[in-house]
Amino acid sequence: MTCTGLLGGTFNPPHNGHVLLAETAKRSFDIDPLRVHVSSNPPHKRVDIDVETRLDLARLAFPNDTVIRDDNPYSIDTVTGFGEDAIFLVGADQFAKFLTWREPDEILEHVRLGVATRPGYPQEKLDQVLSELRCPDRVEFFDMEPIPISSSDVRRLAAEGASIVNLVPAAVAAEIERRGLYAPPRGVS
Repeated sequence: MTCTGLLGGTFNPPHNGHVLLAETAKRSFDIDPLRVHVSSNPPHKRVDIDVETRLDLARLAFPNDTVIRDDNPYSIDTVTGFGEDAIFLVGADQFAKFLTWREPDEILEHVRLGVATRPGYPQEKLDQVLSELRCPDRVEFFDMEPIPISSSDVRRLAAEGASIVNLVPAAVAAEIERRGLYAPPRGVS
């Protein structure tokens, strides 16, 4: 039985790790459709690139999925209204911080949580979070090949003029270059 998958983030920019997480989750949970939620104004981090540009990049990274602007400030607002069969996808690092999110137990009342784990990630960190949740059975883990990359790495390398071709989907790399995104201002070296 298929379910709706939800993948949220700032996608500043979307990278190959995001794409691999989505593809692995689709296979693990029989997800159809996948909805990629691009956070317009996340309360927990500053984003220098406007949401419309990040939406464009996410549409290039996830061409076969539904990419939407998410004006909800918190995940609880995003997941409200989805059926119990929907699954909200996060990485192990985000899950380790899940108890600091706004209303984590209430999130699990609306959706299941699909957590991408990787070899070598400390199981005790995950177990600690599970032990403090009212409905730990609403959390499902799936294994993902590790990709040591972050959006901040991509931004830093792009700003240094280094190649990001192997870190982001080809269409995303081309668009970043075409628009001059993440590059230092002219005259700054």
